Amino acid sequence: MLALRLARGSHPLVLLRRLSVTAAAAGTGFLLLSTIGHAAGHPSAADESLVRLLWCAAPLAATAQFAVSTARTDPAARLQRGMTAAGLGPLRLTLLATASTALTCFLGVLLSLLVFLRLRGDLGGLGHLGRPSLGIDADLLGAGHPVPLVGALMLLATVPLTAAAATAVSLRPRDETGSPETGTRPRTAPPSGLPWGIALAAAGLAIEAYTSRGAHGTGGLLPLPGRLVGSPPGVLAGWALSAFGLVLAGPGLVHLCGRLLCAGRPGALRLLSGRVLQDESHRLGRPLGVLCAVGSAAYAAVKVYEASPSRPFGPLTAVGAAVVLACVTASALTAALESRSARAHTTAALRRLGASASVLHRAAALRFLALVLVLAPLTWTVAEMATLPLVH
Repeated sequence: MLALRLARGSHPLVLLRRLSVTAAAAGTGFLLLSTIGHAAGHPSAADESLVRLLWCAAPLAATAQFAVSTARTDPAARLQRGMTAAGLGPLRLTLLATASTALTCFLGVLLSLLVFLRLRGDLGGLGHLGRPSLGIDADLLGAGHPVPLVGALMLLATVPLTAAAATAVSLRPRDETGSPETGTRPRTAPPSGLPWGIALAAAGLAIEAYTSRGAHGTGGLLPLPGRLVGSPPGVLAGWALSAFGLVLAGPGLVHLCGRLLCAGRPGALRLLSGRVLQDESHRLGRPLGVLCAVGSAAYAAVKVYEASPSRPFGPLTAVGAAVVLACVTASALTAALESRSARAHTTAALRRLGASASVLHRAAALRFLALVLVLAPLTWTVAEMATLPLVH
């Protein structure tokens, strides 16, 4: 009840972020339900149904990451003065944020269930007539075939449970050197993850190039997601390893951007921008690394589909891609907002010392430009190298 009351009295921007999490959970829940529908309508294609279920891991992970990012920036989850005296200490605030995340995702999967049943024709839709609804063929959802309700509900439960568990782990109470409530971080060196991340990305590309040679006699042409999932496992393993390498290298790359800005004899603008990137590398690195990994995968997928126009994007593929791209982009933007909120006292101190708003805006633009100049070429390089063994 407390979570519902806090949701009712939240700022419109906070409500918008929660509604976005609900929409992401709805999209992921619909994809999970479509796998059950496909299995019910095509009992002889169990392997293909399993592949469809495995592909749902990407939107599920993206939804959980977005839910965690939203919970971290929720004012109701922050430890304020007087809350401990009222019985809302760090542990109870974490439980409150976990309950709010679970409730938000539960509403999303409930909506997805209603849409799924409507498109199948179980609620009087057009699915039973065999005609496509909203661009989705009812045959893909197993229209006319009974769906095990208990299995569907258990599969849907993975969305709120995964998001709630990720939120609880991320916002768990820590000691004073790494408390998420105070925003402080242990002073470890994020460039230490950079060489490991680059090494993993390079190893993934090497594995992908080695295992995709001559796959299916197509000279390496592996359209997604059909032939790619049926190709040697090393192709998908290479993609996953490269993506994990980018995520691992994210904080180090952001820290490197800050060091480059501070290199030489920097002026006040470069020094301010560089120091902010170095201090916020832990907070910004992971979401930006995920964004780079997803961007490189999306670019590679588009290139592969262009090389095989006979297999266009399907509606369910479009839904999955939209959920993943929207979630990782929103997570990066949310991390930027969290970083800005954590620097509120520093910004106020600079304003009292005479720094104008234009100087702060130019510093923010310089940080953004530095990140783009470093991350964009790296993302394009990884994506281009990943497509070479697939389309040549």
